[in-house]
Amino acid sequence: MTASRPICHYALGNTDAEHQRLIRQAAYLAPITEQFFREAGIGRGQRVLDLGSGAGDVAMLAARLVGPSGEVVGIERDAHSITRARTRVAHAGFDNVSFLQCDASQVEAGAPFDAVVGRFILMFLPDPVAVLRALCQLVRPGGVVAFQEVSWAHFLQRWEHLPLWSATGHLAYETLHRSGADLEMGFALYRAFQEAGLPAPVVKMEVPLGSDAQFVRLIYDLLCSLLPEAKRLGLPLHALGDSSTLLERLQAEVAASNSVVSWMALVGAWTRK
Repeated sequence: MTASRPICHYALGNTDAEHQRLIRQAAYLAPITEQFFREAGIGRGQRVLDLGSGAGDVAMLAARLVGPSGEVVGIERDAHSITRARTRVAHAGFDNVSFLQCDASQVEAGAPFDAVVGRFILMFLPDPVAVLRALCQLVRPGGVVAFQEVSWAHFLQRWEHLPLWSATGHLAYETLHRSGADLEMGFALYRAFQEAGLPAPVVKMEVPLGSDAQFVRLIYDLLCSLLPEAKRLGLPLHALGDSSTLLERLQAEVAASNSVVSWMALVGAWTRK
């Protein structure tokens, strides 16, 4: 049985800078998540629940898939994030997306959902199985449960020949790990779905690769959001050198290697209730 974890201190925060990071990250991940949702069966006219909406990117992606005849309801606990998400949804012209400030246990049943989805959210929850079990009660029989989570294992093992990139990634990993996040939640999805009473899911893994300056910036952005927590934990920062030049040095290191680097693996699992 999957054990409950200690309560996670959400190390990334909900600042404007973190919202901008999420938006930039979402632009790279959107094609992978969209294909995953399509394969899971999310489409026109459906009513979809998005867990942990943040700045609203997954909710808007789902809204494009379900179309004007469908509906997306996003759940988010942070009021500042909801304000940002609502503003973005309005500017994008979606009138089929709404947000609720609550957690999964507080969602009122109402009409059943055709699907419940989420990206990079179960990893921060102390009892993801209990959350999945609660969400299943909101999904109609035959409805879809589809989540994408991460695996850091490949990222940590592959880049020793890029010392600055590797040091940046390891510091980000250690900060998240010590804050209580499950950085291998992706591979835990298969068992977690079944422990929540769902059929064994279809599982798929994809690893984004790139070498351009904006792709390299993803790990720098992540570390910037995590730096206050890394300092609070007393983690060593000396291996990164001058923080004011870190981004340029990361980009130069990758460019000089004449190779691509990866983001964390995205592991998606979906099934039908």
